[in-house]
Amino acid sequence: MANLGVYIQVPFCQTKCTYCNFHTGVVSPGRFAPYAEAVCREIREHRGLQESAGVTISQSTGPQTHSVDTVYIGGGTPSLLEPELLTQMLQALRTNFECSFTEVTLEADPETIEAEKAAQWAAAGFNRISFGTQSFIDEELKAAGRMHRREDIYRAVPVLHAAGIRGISFDLIAGLPKQTHASWRKSLSEAIGLGPEHISIYMMEIDEGSRLGLEVLQSGSRYSAKDLPSEETMAEFYELAQAELKSAGYLQYEISNWAKPGFESRHNLKYWQREPYLGFGAGAHSFSGSKRWANRHDAAAYVAAISEGQSAIESVDTLTSALAVEEEFFLGLRQLSGIDLGRIEREYGVRLVETVGELASRGMVEKHGDILRLPASKLSVSSEIIVELLRAVPVVA
Repeated sequence: MANLGVYIQVPFCQTKCTYCNFHTGVVSPGRFAPYAEAVCREIREHRGLQESAGVTISQSTGPQTHSVDTVYIGGGTPSLLEPELLTQMLQALRTNFECSFTEVTLEADPETIEAEKAAQWAAAGFNRISFGTQSFIDEELKAAGRMHRREDIYRAVPVLHAAGIRGISFDLIAGLPKQTHASWRKSLSEAIGLGPEHISIYMMEIDEGSRLGLEVLQSGSRYSAKDLPSEETMAEFYELAQAELKSAGYLQYEISNWAKPGFESRHNLKYWQREPYLGFGAGAHSFSGSKRWANRHDAAAYVAAISEGQSAIESVDTLTSALAVEEEFFLGLRQLSGIDLGRIEREYGVRLVETVGELASRGMVEKHGDILRLPASKLSVSSEIIVELLRAVPVVA
């Protein structure tokens, strides 16, 4: 039996960060329990709900026949929910799927960590916490609209360790308003000093989907929009992170992710390696290998649909060979291990020797036998390289 990942979306936050472009909201805690019950019902009735939305999958090869080995509850800030609600979701999975959990991740903000909650998380089966750390500089956290402060991070880590949760991941953002070379180096140093098993480095994104992004695009000054580092500076921050994390013994295995040996995110690797996963909750996405589908983003509309026994799926896409090839490159080349070019050529009937050779001669890619990957020095401009590569890929039927 093959392995399956499950993602559960909890789109609730205490406050909306200025840079956030996710479909999340600040709601009354009274909406948490009905939402959790809707997720549990979607899990229980997933086969029928998918079929009613036109998602037909082979009963012998579809993801429902797989054993669930990784679970990731993200958001939003799912650590806001009462532990009992999170436990109910995991129990719904155990009841309705073949489960052999090896990695169960909960996204959490540092200020939400309490000893009793952590103990209940561990008892429920959570063995990995992904912290929305973002920065260790209070001025940067305030400018970004974050609720926690540096001291909350230092308080939270021992609490999790005491509860028996050893898998800890920190997120840091390169390019926050007011961030400088000195403050970025300090955040890196403090994050490394706390010794998490995993660290993710994300580059600040500017788009109209966030308050900060829209302000920048409109040349405004709210949300410290004038205090954003330049793109060149952000690239320097990223390269500094590469050097510092490598020196500290972290292995970079994906464009944005570093881990101590053996602590790579097994769940997220499924996305980049195009393995099957099911998503539950508002805005959650699923992938069967040949189809992708997504639930509606609005949490209230999601709960209403599920409560009435209706599917919350709002889009279903069947992948063409051309789209599958694009995904092979866009997702696969995010990994430092690269992709098997020979397999892609055989599977999709494309020839890439000339294109790859030309890019390799310019130092844009590296080819070792059939393995194609991006050089570590080019990861900060990976998107541009992958787009250029795909432009030259022959169109497949």
